Amino acid sequence: MAIKLAGLKSAKPSEIKIENQSSIDLPKGAEESIRQILAFLPTEQQRGLERIRLVDFINNPQLKNSPTPIKGDLPGLYHPKVQNKNAWLEISTGALLQPTENFGKRWMAKSAFKSNLAGLIFSLVGQHYYLTLRHSVKRENLEPQIRQYAQKNLKAWSEKQSENSRRAKFFKPLRPYVERWAKWLNKKAADAQKKN
Repeated sequence: MAIKLAGLKSAKPSEIKIENQSSIDLPKGAEESIRQILAFLPTEQQRGLERIRLVDFINNPQLKNSPTPIKGDLPGLYHPKVQNKNAWLEISTGALLQPTENFGKRWMAKSAFKSNLAGLIFSLVGQHYYLTLRHSVKRENLEPQIRQYAQKNLKAWSEKQSENSRRAKFFKPLRPYVERWAKWLNKKAADAQKKN
């Protein structure tokens, strides 16, 4: 009997708790969006994450003594496992929704909230995955790996979200040309930076 059950996983994976400690009004269905974004990622990459805490603004005392100054508000922060406390994520709703800005910036932030939230969660889960579960990646290679992880998942997630929309059907044939043009522009910008 023990041999038969040894390779089976538990039927219900542990669900990540969402703590809303933010006083800023979130867009309708924000917590459901977070659950859908987390459900998009494989559960083995989220193993060890305990909760996601939504706060107004991230105020971490360790960041005040940081050697690199941080411009603007920090949108998210990954808190690794410390002793017997599991890893968790902290997300700033103030940085995502920009409630102190003018009407135009607030409207743009609210309309892009879901995609910005998805990109942020993919980035934070990528940090967790590469710092705790992938031991083959060296410390100096972490940032590009995490960025690539977040971009890959965000691209797949956005394609899944808009697969039946008219805009996606219209722009799908143009995508290779736009990607080639973006690659050419990035190369040209990199060459210009090398010259300066």
